[in-house]
Amino acid sequence: MSLLTVSGLGKSFGGNRAVDGIGFSVAKGELLALIGPNGAGKSTTFNMVNGQLPADSGSITLDGQELLGRKPRDIWKLGVGRTFQIAETFASLTVLENVQMALISADGRLFSMWRRAAAHKQAEALDLLRQVGMAAQADRPCSVLAYGDVKRVELAIALANRPKLLLMDEPTAGMAPKERNELMALTKRLVVERGLAVLFTEHSMDVVFAYADRLIVLARGRLIAEGQPAEIRDHPEVQAVYFGSGKTFEKKAAAA
Repeated sequence: MSLLTVSGLGKSFGGNRAVDGIGFSVAKGELLALIGPNGAGKSTTFNMVNGQLPADSGSITLDGQELLGRKPRDIWKLGVGRTFQIAETFASLTVLENVQMALISADGRLFSMWRRAAAHKQAEALDLLRQVGMAAQADRPCSVLAYGDVKRVELAIALANRPKLLLMDEPTAGMAPKERNELMALTKRLVVERGLAVLFTEHSMDVVFAYADRLIVLARGRLIAEGQPAEIRDHPEVQAVYFGSGKTFEKKAAAA
């Protein structure tokens, strides 16, 4: 059963039709990759789902509730978490404090002084950090972490409101191959354990084909292909859009 359903989604900027009537769905326990060449409409689609951009037409429903017209925070309250291409954490706070702040926000609580908040849900914050492999670094400031570890902290923060749907924008951008695989393997495990639905954009084809359950492919604002990795790998229009004639995803992955 679909958790997220998108239909007839459209967006224009001036005379440019950035997204042209696309539709897709994401089920619980599924990782859906949204891919396409530069200018395909991926970021525009992603930001409409998250409420950062208003749509001109169409529908986006989460568990039957319409998301169009809602603000990002209201969408977040309905159970949508998000990570960003450039990881967003409070560099001066510790790893644990970053997750605690997310839990405070999820509870809708306000604290006038940090020392009043310092004990807030420490056990829950540590549990989230254990899930992403960062409990041992709970007391370190985020400013001293390796970038791959910052991405793990950001994932823990995104999980603080117990989301049904997780949006991941270029989750492995700027990461080394080993870090990329570790983060996506962790995400895959959390999807299975929590029954999460994940929609992610990604430029690294090795990551996409290794971890996505299904793929949707955009080109010039239109949906040109949808299916499992093996189907998309061999799809002639997708290969033409990405690489031109004579090239394949296997060659691209090998060079990544």
